[in-house]
Amino acid sequence: MPAYTLTVNGEPRRFEAAADTPLLWVLRDVLHLTGTKYGCGAGLCRACTIHLDGEASFSCQIPISAAEGRNITTIEGLSPDRSHPLQQAWIEEDVPQCGYCQPGQIMSAAALLARTPSPSDDDIDAAMRSNLCRCGTYNRIRSAIHRAAKMKQAGATAAAASGANAEETRHG
Repeated sequence: MPAYTLTVNGEPRRFEAAADTPLLWVLRDVLHLTGTKYGCGAGLCRACTIHLDGEASFSCQIPISAAEGRNITTIEGLSPDRSHPLQQAWIEEDVPQCGYCQPGQIMSAAALLARTPSPSDDDIDAAMRSNLCRCGTYNRIRSAIHRAAKMKQAGATAAAASGANAEETRHG
């Protein structure tokens, strides 16, 4: 079996696997990152969404041989302590019911906010359209994405103000 090295959540991970093994199974069964869920195995539900070089991708459809040399982020890598604005917004908006699809939902939402920091309802609906939720929490998901966008913007504004104050103190 060939050996592979993947960068997962910022760390190099080395293992052996058949070249056609789906990334999902390496993440779950070999690397024990079980936050990424198996839903359909056909790329239709998006429960297995991860980021591959920053883009939301279906890990059930990516052979491990195609993932080598690329940066992979799983739900575990979004933040180690649930402090990411999306994770906080999900909690505050009480989004999950069964929770099964939520890691994929959050990873798709994170990719959306990375490219569209202040999304409209239409932006959210388009980005999240393929993420299936059997419990039907779509309105709460949309609200949580809006809340997370505001949290990120507030954090960026506070960081910019803090940086400006520090600069003024140094030169003032």
